[in-house]
Amino acid sequence: MSARDDDNDGPAAEREVIQGEIEETAEETSSEESAQKPAGAHRAPDAEIPAADDAKPGLGAELEALRGELDERTHDLQRVTAEYANYRKRVDRDRGAAAEQTTGKVLTDLLPVLDDIDRAREHGDLVGPFASVAEQLTAVTGKLGLVAFGEKGDPFDPNRHEAVAHQTSADVSEPTCVEVMRRGYSLGERLLRPAMVAVADPE
Repeated sequence: MSARDDDNDGPAAEREVIQGEIEETAEETSSEESAQKPAGAHRAPDAEIPAADDAKPGLGAELEALRGELDERTHDLQRVTAEYANYRKRVDRDRGAAAEQTTGKVLTDLLPVLDDIDRAREHGDLVGPFASVAEQLTAVTGKLGLVAFGEKGDPFDPNRHEAVAHQTSADVSEPTCVEVMRRGYSLGERLLRPAMVAVADPE
C-alpha cells in the first residue's frame, strides 16, 4: 500500500466512525422520548371525549324546565278537581233545595185536609173507611218528611207558635201553650206553618 492510499483511507474511516456515533445518538434520543410520552398521547386532540361535567348544565336546565311544567300541570289538575267538586256540591245542594221546595209546596196544599182530619178525630168522626184513608194520608206525608208540632203544655216559642190569645196562670212558670187551635207543620228545617195557640203567662 502506498502513502497516498493511506491518506485516502484515513478520512473515509473517520467519517464512518462519526456517522455511526450520530445514528446511535439519534436512536437513544428516540427511545427516551418514547418512554416519557404518555400512553394516550398519540390520540388526536379532536378525538378526545368531553368530560361528563360539560354536559350537566344543559341537562340540569332541561330537568328544571320539565319540573316546572309538571308542577304547573299538577296545579291545574288540582284546581280543576276542586272546581268540579264544588260544582257537584252546588248542583246537589240546588237539586235538594228544589226537591224540598216542591215537596213543601205539595204538603202545604195538603195542610187544610190534615186540619179536617184532626177536627174529625177530635169529634170522634174518624171511623170506617174514612179513618183508613186518613191514616194512609198521614203515613205518606210523614214519609215525605212532614212533622206536626204544637201540643198543650209546650213552652211558647214565637218562632214556631202564633199566639192568638193571652192569659195569666199560677200553674205555669214561663209562657206556655195552654190551648192549640191549629197544629203547626215543618219540613226538615223549613217551617211550613206555625201552630196557632193560646198562651198563658205566669202571674
